[in-house]
Amino acid sequence: MSIPRAILVFDSGLGGLTVLREIAAARPDAAYTYVADDAFFPYGQHEEDEIIARVVPLIGELIDRHRPDLVVIACNTASTLVMDHLRKAYSVPFVGTVPAIKPACAASKTKKVSVLGTRGTVKREYTRTLIRNFAQGCDVTLVGAENLASLAERALRGEAIGDDAVRAEIDACFVEDSPRTDTVVLACTHYPLLLEQIRRIAPWPVAWIDPAPAIARRVVSLIGPQADRSAAPAKFLFTSGRAPTATLETALRPFFGADALDFA
Repeated sequence: MSIPRAILVFDSGLGGLTVLREIAAARPDAAYTYVADDAFFPYGQHEEDEIIARVVPLIGELIDRHRPDLVVIACNTASTLVMDHLRKAYSVPFVGTVPAIKPACAASKTKKVSVLGTRGTVKREYTRTLIRNFAQGCDVTLVGAENLASLAERALRGEAIGDDAVRAEIDACFVEDSPRTDTVVLACTHYPLLLEQIRRIAPWPVAWIDPAPAIARRVVSLIGPQADRSAAPAKFLFTSGRAPTATLETALRPFFGADALDFA
């Protein structure tokens, strides 16, 4: 008899819920723990060595506490910095999140692609290496959004986010050349939280590339067969130790694909 597998999903905040949603839909039998490192959010405001020094030992503590069979780093900023360190330090399998530049460039018909990420992600050499290796002749524009992740967090907490605030973060993605931009990579897991609004206010239609489905497929390939019995209730926790508000608690539940959810 196979038992439920334990999956830990980690992000700087609430953006990784967009990844969790896809994984939970593919493997509803698994036991999930979601950890939001709100005590250090947003990662984009910290130096690279600070993020490494923060995340690597923190993941070790979470592994010891929750005993996952697999860990998903559902954060582009963290993944581009710490994956090698994590794999050297711990024996648990890891799945990371990196800008989906290869599939975006392969799909683009105009060969004009933008990468929308945090300022840290778009300036990182890891991202530029992906472009050199996988641009496939595309003209790639890097757009560092200073506030979009924070806006997404506020929206999930029930705050109304004005179109002008979002438009200021995404406008640089739309390069009006001939031909013009037709594909935008969402290089932060927070951004799909605002995707409905982003699509509505975009100056013209483009393909928005969300890496979450590909991450879910990778997890499924690694985690083993479906369990024969139900998993324990999913768990959600903030590293700050605070409890979510009633509004946020209601907003969180659909991402887990189950009614049972413990707030640790």
